[in-house]
Amino acid sequence: MTDVNVGATEMDDSARHVFDLVSSRDIHVGKILALRLDEVRMPGGSTARREVVEHLGAVGIAALDDEGNVVLIRQYRHPVGQRLWELPAGLIDHAGEDPLAAAKRELAEEVGLAASDWSVLTDVAVSPGFTDEAVRVYLATGLSTVDREEMGEEEADLTARRVPLGEAVRMVLAGEIVNAAAVAGVLAAYAVDSGAAPARAEDAPWPGKPTAFSARQD
Repeated sequence: MTDVNVGATEMDDSARHVFDLVSSRDIHVGKILALRLDEVRMPGGSTARREVVEHLGAVGIAALDDEGNVVLIRQYRHPVGQRLWELPAGLIDHAGEDPLAAAKRELAEEVGLAASDWSVLTDVAVSPGFTDEAVRVYLATGLSTVDREEMGEEEADLTARRVPLGEAVRMVLAGEIVNAAAVAGVLAAYAVDSGAAPARAEDAPWPGKPTAFSARQD
């Protein structure tokens, strides 16, 4: 079996086709997302239309307690018509908000917890074929209880549960956890907890953080 050096397989960007934007128009601009229609220059000179959903960036939190349990929440997701097991998560409210500050806020609001230690587990491009939506998932440890603020209508149906991290991995592999950020976060947390790979610093660069929709708010 041949070893593959991922870095060595990357071509210099200057030697590759540039997908120039020929035109762009808005189809819909809502509260947390926008839909635009782009015309893009393709290799060979032709153009192609691409529907693009702009979305606010988001954060998720894999909160691990001292017993090795991860905090999961279960809430209704209308687009898929069912309740899903997920990690505590939420939107970055505006372009200038620090993602870590957003993660701390969401952990407190959704499950009434604070954490003394934070690091970056993984960054997830949710579905790059049509949206710039991305989620940064943090690892939070050193948990303590804090007062929860009044929840909105959607959060009022939310339930929380602590499960052993290994059981959460089983839920991922069994198809019981399907939320993309939760899948990535649980598996990354398991890798870090088992010593297979290190987490990143809490302020690690995030080059894939979405900016298009938040720029509309400036």
